[in-house]
Amino acid sequence: MSFFISDALAEAAPAAAAAPDAFASMILPIGLVALFYFFLIRPQSKRHKEHKNMIASLQKGEEVTTTGGLLGKVTAVGENFVTLDIGNDISVHIQKHAIQSVMPKGTIKELSS
Repeated sequence: MSFFISDALAEAAPAAAAAPDAFASMILPIGLVALFYFFLIRPQSKRHKEHKNMIASLQKGEEVTTTGGLLGKVTAVGENFVTLDIGNDISVHIQKHAIQSVMPKGTIKELSS
């Protein structure tokens, strides 16, 4: 006789007949995977695809901002690098993936006024 387990619980029959089915136990993990896909994976891959298309369509004369915060006009586009004119005849060579966004035409003139 144990002091921690009462005799009534020790003599009870096992509840093997009430085992959950496999489908019911898989609902929560499948739901979590679906939530991760729709809230994390899908939006991130969509942003990545949009950024890749923006980088591929860069042209000379566009005004862009970099991830470091530089604002400049594209003067040359290479396969992996872009040359930006950031003002007063200063040109900078940066990698294409460092371009964050394309700005509307005239943004540089507005800021320099």
